[in-house]
Amino acid sequence: MILAPMNTPVRDWQGQRIWIIGASSGIGAALAKQALAKGAKVALSARREQVLQAVVDASRIDGAQVDSHAMIVPLDVLDHAAWRERHAEVCARFGGIDLLLFCAADYRPERSWEVREEAAEQTLRTNLISVYTALATVLPDMLKNGSGGIALVASVAGYMGLPNASVYGPGKAALINLAEILYSDLHDKGINVYLINPGFVKTELTEKNSFPMPALQTPDDAARAIWLGIADGRFEIHFPKRFTRVLKLLQMLPYRWRFALFQRFLHLT
Repeated sequence: MILAPMNTPVRDWQGQRIWIIGASSGIGAALAKQALAKGAKVALSARREQVLQAVVDASRIDGAQVDSHAMIVPLDVLDHAAWRERHAEVCARFGGIDLLLFCAADYRPERSWEVREEAAEQTLRTNLISVYTALATVLPDMLKNGSGGIALVASVAGYMGLPNASVYGPGKAALINLAEILYSDLHDKGINVYLINPGFVKTELTEKNSFPMPALQTPDDAARAIWLGIADGRFEIHFPKRFTRVLKLLQMLPYRWRFALFQRFLHLT
């Protein structure tokens, strides 16, 4: 049916096995805390083990089932071999993975003349190339079982060429394209695919911005929107709607009008 959910709705998180990549701060940390509060089993990954422990400790204070439900899995997403090792550890502890949530990201605001080759490569390896390593790691088991879910946190910066996103934007645009391909490939095989496109969220990354950020949300607000979208079985989960819908309308404008609006915005900042 044309109005049916594109993914299988997830109403009960008790015992669901979730691996969150980029769980040490921002949206990833908020997702981990809220998932634990819902009774899910959560593996938290990022480079900073001590910060991951702080996220788990904060979840314990909030009354979540932490001791048996949380697992700290330090991981550098650029370390290909480490992915396989950490995946084996998570599966040994939880018996498998029901949802991989990829939140890891690198970002720096920069105009095209400010881009530096090494920094650009680092950003793209973190935001895009490492996703392919994640897929190569988790998909074989999910395909074998005929179940599971992949959630990719992209960004509204991938909707179109936005100012100050000379490297970040193209990487997120590629993630949007990849999520669409994954859905086409995997939906009929029993695997859910979620494309998450947040607007501006107050995190360590967006603190680098020196321009006004409309409809700025907290990580907790963002995480709640994501869990609601997954519960409803949506494919694209975008928020806040009052901002993302404006950008979707801008996508429909002729390039001449769109560029003129961007230039006006830049002159105001």
